[in-house]
Amino acid sequence: MTRLVRLAAAATAAMLALTACGGDDGDDGATGDTGGAAVSEADVQAALDKGGNLLVWAWDNTIKDVVTGFQAKYPKVKVELVNAGTGDKQYTAVQNAIAAGSGVPDVAQIEYYALPQFALAKSVANLGGYGAGGLQSTFTPGPWNAVNIGGGTFGLPIDSGPMALFYNKEVFDKHGIQVPATWTEYVEAARKLHKADPKAYITGDTGDAGFTTSMIWQAGGKPYQVDGTNVTINFADPGSTKFATTWQPMITEKLVAPIPPWTDEWFKALADGTIASLPTGAWMPGNLASGAAAASGKWRVAPMPQWEAGGTASAENGGSSLAVPEKSANKALAYAFVKYAAVDEGKDLRLKAGAFPATSADLSSPAFLGQEFPYFGGQKANEIFAKSAQGVVTGWSYLPFQVYANSIFNDTVGKAYVSPTSLADALKSWQDQSAKYGTEQGFTVK
Repeated sequence: MTRLVRLAAAATAAMLALTACGGDDGDDGATGDTGGAAVSEADVQAALDKGGNLLVWAWDNTIKDVVTGFQAKYPKVKVELVNAGTGDKQYTAVQNAIAAGSGVPDVAQIEYYALPQFALAKSVANLGGYGAGGLQSTFTPGPWNAVNIGGGTFGLPIDSGPMALFYNKEVFDKHGIQVPATWTEYVEAARKLHKADPKAYITGDTGDAGFTTSMIWQAGGKPYQVDGTNVTINFADPGSTKFATTWQPMITEKLVAPIPPWTDEWFKALADGTIASLPTGAWMPGNLASGAAAASGKWRVAPMPQWEAGGTASAENGGSSLAVPEKSANKALAYAFVKYAAVDEGKDLRLKAGAFPATSADLSSPAFLGQEFPYFGGQKANEIFAKSAQGVVTGWSYLPFQVYANSIFNDTVGKAYVSPTSLADALKSWQDQSAKYGTEQGFTVK
């Protein structure tokens, strides 16, 4: 991940208190950024009736359908949708706009790992005063906990990413490879495949912060512990050690394709069998169908390999919220758009376009579970994704400065992929540099 412009300067102790992860799920807007008063449904409806302009920054393609539906339902509202870059690129752009005092979007897509840092800097509004806290039962626990920070609700979930193993059945069958049930079996399958065809790899990995933390999460690791201003970072905990020990041979023996993800070369490798599997989030099907269309019918979905034989543990990988920047000039109208996209008709439009739900009712509906995926040979892949969502290991936390931490991943853990530095030592370097930054920002870091 590219280095970011650092977010807001050191916060006061009161601001830092917002970052206590988990918080009180019953958000009443007490930490609110709504002027100290609740904003009623009537106020939000009045904003819709009055109309106006909204600037929405999002890279998710399904938001296009939301904009179309929203404008059709509320013709007095004009929505401008801008793709300001994916992930960290957009976050940098948002912070630059805030610093400049102009061009700030009214709605911004922010991934779950990044939201605490925006809440810390008071860059996004607490939506509790708009009634967002009352939507808890609408969403699955993982995404809901991700948007609730220090007792405030700083966005609404629009998707989730319970992990599964996507694999090229044609390649596996050709080389007699069974779908791995454990990560030990996965490493052995990687060796078997690469020996049979030196041009083929079981997966691609050039070092990615999201993948690494998700794998540690699934292994039961808790390298990040956050309690108000007190932060613990420990990549020598059992789950982190389990990942580093198991994954090291994949790097040392060159069993992973050295192809950067999301590039044209990467999609070509997925299409032609050079990369034969991907452990990733349930949002991946649409990307495979569009980016590796030539392999339609060849790929399948299986549960994640386990760290312990017979287990059912999973983790989240990716997933985003829609948040309202504090400097939006029309927060009530912006909240109406966010709720439409996350809860109301816009949510249904997004699911129809291939988004993976963060909403409990949709995740368990017969129509969702029974959906057949032509790309996966007619497989009902949502059944696997739904079970994965139920098996997500609890207790995971991100840092309140995770955006910065991820921005230095290539300079730390990335060295394990291009030098003799071990994965364990590289994780220790990531830990130390993240801790140094946190201390500089006013946190007590152990």
